[in-house]
Amino acid sequence: MELVTLTVVLVIALALFFDFTNGFHDTANAMATPIATGALKPKTAVLLAAILNLVGAFLSTEVAKTISGGLIREGEGGIQIGPELIFAGLIGAIVWNMLTWLLGLPSSSSHALFGGLIGAAIVGAGFGSIDFGVVLSKVILPALIAPVTAGVVAYSATKLAYRITRRYDGKPDGRDGFRYAQIFSSSLVALAHGTNDAQKTMGVITLTFIAVGVQAVGTGPELWVIVVCALAIALGTYMGGWRIIKTIGTGLTDVKPAQGFAAETSTAATILASSHLGFALSTTQVASGSVIGSGLGRRGSKVRWGTAGRIGLGWLMTLPAAGIVGALAAAVAHLGLVGIIIDAVVGVGVILTIFLISRRNEVNHNNVVSEVADSGRAVKIKRNPKPKKVKK
Repeated sequence: MELVTLTVVLVIALALFFDFTNGFHDTANAMATPIATGALKPKTAVLLAAILNLVGAFLSTEVAKTISGGLIREGEGGIQIGPELIFAGLIGAIVWNMLTWLLGLPSSSSHALFGGLIGAAIVGAGFGSIDFGVVLSKVILPALIAPVTAGVVAYSATKLAYRITRRYDGKPDGRDGFRYAQIFSSSLVALAHGTNDAQKTMGVITLTFIAVGVQAVGTGPELWVIVVCALAIALGTYMGGWRIIKTIGTGLTDVKPAQGFAAETSTAATILASSHLGFALSTTQVASGSVIGSGLGRRGSKVRWGTAGRIGLGWLMTLPAAGIVGALAAAVAHLGLVGIIIDAVVGVGVILTIFLISRRNEVNHNNVVSEVADSGRAVKIKRNPKPKKVKK
């Protein structure tokens, strides 16, 4: 088997594994809040998310085109990077995804992928191979704007929800109806997640085919690529990603059904709009921003800013950290077949080590939410007592 053919096969396999890790890494975006409030049982939630991720992957290919035809510049001979550099970039993305999963940090799988590809491309083809205009407009700016936008919308929606249902303040079951609404809103997020995140792997495989001349520049993913990527992310979603579900569902704030509904609706609206515009958005950042916004919007709720700070630090580190790993892997891949084998062996070793460490303190569907919020009970809001009139 020729080196190029072998590398392409390895890239496809690694890309699908990245898609799998993306699924279990980002399940929390849709299902952390309904699990935390008790709106859905954990296993039911991840099964529903997996099905809707599968469906969502077939609805759009705009994000895939951003990756396959915008991120890496074209030269005289086409795309300026070969499959060995794409392979190295995927290693950077997967290693960072696995590490943040182990730590329970809801970092961005999307930015891990972009960081890995950018780092590998810079080492292999120089800074000129990257279209930094696309990186800024389609990656960096959405990363800054989208979480804030989703947070503001979630804050406003939460305020509105509690204002509309003010008559239930302090009553035991006043806002329990939002639990049922959460089933719809969380399903919408899962569908939106499929329209955005599954496409990133489609874009990587398409980029590989363009790089080796199998597919024309500017074309979108083939049907079989869409199908296998949809199945991979759906399977990963069904596996759960329980560590990150626990962080978003209970680590940022105590989520009540009205909050959860507001956060999920805001997340879905932001992701769907971004997918339509071709923005390769971080669904994790949007979901986290929405949860924080909903926590600020409910009177009496507290946002755990220490956890939010850890998540923010993870966001800042994702692009450069994945880029460094991708760059190192690219430097080794330049050795040819030996380098690619070394990359593959080291990558598998790191992944297995992280997995074995995770088994020491396993988080699963049985212990993902140690204490489900008593969300059927409306929050008792303390009002300032009216001053008593003193009789003269």
